[in-house]
Amino acid sequence: MEVILKEDVINLGQRGDVVKVADGYGRNFLLPKKLAMEANAANKTVIEQMKASSVRKSAKEKTEAEALVAQLDAVSLSFTRKVGENEHLFGSVTSADIAQQLESKGFAIDRRKIHLDEPLKALGEFHVPVKLHREVTAHLKVNVLREESAAAE
Repeated sequence: MEVILKEDVINLGQRGDVVKVADGYGRNFLLPKKLAMEANAANKTVIEQMKASSVRKSAKEKTEAEALVAQLDAVSLSFTRKVGENEHLFGSVTSADIAQQLESKGFAIDRRKIHLDEPLKALGEFHVPVKLHREVTAHLKVNVLREESAAAE
């Protein structure tokens, strides 16, 4: 089945691309989620208009993302977690935790844009990539600190 992508789909293509996909993937995932439309003669003429608008939209998104990178460079996030023996954390810091703290600081960033290979499970300072646009990536400074116990024995 050939479809025209309405949005960027990871590992498949960019907005406006005509791609060949399995029938089930197209019918059960791409079409119902409005990520694509069937590639027929009428839709191919519509796609030319979509490509022109997508170039404008992408340029606008890129400039907004670059402005956001400048703001995020000044941001440093700190998380306190309980620590056991050998500096082992009880719990971890996930992309959802980072997104929630960013939101409390006034940045609305989707957790899926925060690229952690695995949750942070150690103390220290980490630089976490945030993909704001396909050509623009910011790097957040994240500190994981020891939670001070109230009862020092």
